[in-house]
Amino acid sequence: MSENKLEVTIVGGGMITAVQILPSIYQLQRLGALGNINIVALNGNVLRPLAENKMLKDAFPGQSFTPYPDYKSGDTSKNYPELFKEVIAKMKPNNLVVVAMPDQLHYMVVKEALKHNQHVLSVKPLVLTFKESKEIEEEALSKGLFVGVEYHKRFDDRSLITRRKFRKGEFGEFMLGQAHLCEKWYYRHSNFQNWCTLKNSDAFSYIACHYIDMVAFVTGLLPVEVSVFGIPDKYPNGNDGFLWTDGRVVWNNGAVLNVQNSLSYPDNAPGGNSQGIVLYTKCNGDGGVIAHSDQFRGVKHSLVEKGTDPGDTIYTEPNPDYFQFVYRGGTGLTPVGYGYRSIEAIVNSTNRVNAAGGLAQRQKAIKEIDTEGIIATPANSFYNELVMEAGRLSIMNGGRDVVIEYGKNPGVRFKEAAEYKKY
Repeated sequence: MSENKLEVTIVGGGMITAVQILPSIYQLQRLGALGNINIVALNGNVLRPLAENKMLKDAFPGQSFTPYPDYKSGDTSKNYPELFKEVIAKMKPNNLVVVAMPDQLHYMVVKEALKHNQHVLSVKPLVLTFKESKEIEEEALSKGLFVGVEYHKRFDDRSLITRRKFRKGEFGEFMLGQAHLCEKWYYRHSNFQNWCTLKNSDAFSYIACHYIDMVAFVTGLLPVEVSVFGIPDKYPNGNDGFLWTDGRVVWNNGAVLNVQNSLSYPDNAPGGNSQGIVLYTKCNGDGGVIAHSDQFRGVKHSLVEKGTDPGDTIYTEPNPDYFQFVYRGGTGLTPVGYGYRSIEAIVNSTNRVNAAGGLAQRQKAIKEIDTEGIIATPANSFYNELVMEAGRLSIMNGGRDVVIEYGKNPGVRFKEAAEYKKY
């Protein structure tokens, strides 16, 4: 690979790396936008399934990554929690680190990347507090480094079409909404049971951010109040987690969005999860509605036999829009969908910043991307971290209402009794 192509280090070898990140990175490498690929995981047992994944081998024959640790030698069960630091430290400046770790570990990895002058692509949410997000924003900008947060629903054409129409005033004013995203039951048997526990995260923090960010992205409104009620449940390993959550988000125009999340969708049910959103508006003396049926996207398949991945079923309703492989001629398969387009956009923006020139020019390019508002960045989507912070404060206190304050020193606090409206 030529020296002017971005070298990529992916930190984390779990499910999202296998189903979206790595195939997207492979495709961009195939197209010449990226150079060498490293993947760092806790141990070799995580990396072996990635390297031997049949779908990835069929889609990208001849392409591979450098594994850290090397799963082909030594004790593959031995853990290397600090190895990612060594790998990042060996990278030349102005390359790309992809953060695909559990939510509470994002800050640690992002800071390590910035310390060694690397651009960052992070899975959502970026971090769990506003203070950490602001710190990342300021350090990255001071060094001319781009940080993009992978909220892939922004690149669903449904979202982009709705955003354009909404901001032209064609829907009127958002007033009331309901969203849900429930992942399959088998998630409880995955690595989630080791990290998505009561003290670290919850179904709201991990899943609701998709639709909360989407509402802000579409409408331009800001969340100002959050309450989240969580129902604890046990994982197979005995750990407790908030595996069922009900959240309410109030917006700065007085609108309300209810979001329900869980790890509960039946494994034998068709589709990868259950999800969707409906927003009700008022306009010109009448009502308006925005309804995205993200659960069923018009495709039904009944197969000879189910696949080998968890949650695979004989009768299935696949999502043709998020991430799929198709054959378009030539060698291998091509990834398509908004999951790919989201990563492509962040990689292209990283190359755009590098191509801008010196520090001042790179900073100018970063601010332009912030202002465009399509890719989530620490500067233009910090409200997500405030929602995460408010949600955790609420869920750990029985669902109490938490107020988000903006201005010079944004933060969160419990709602006071005098602030409740009386009618």
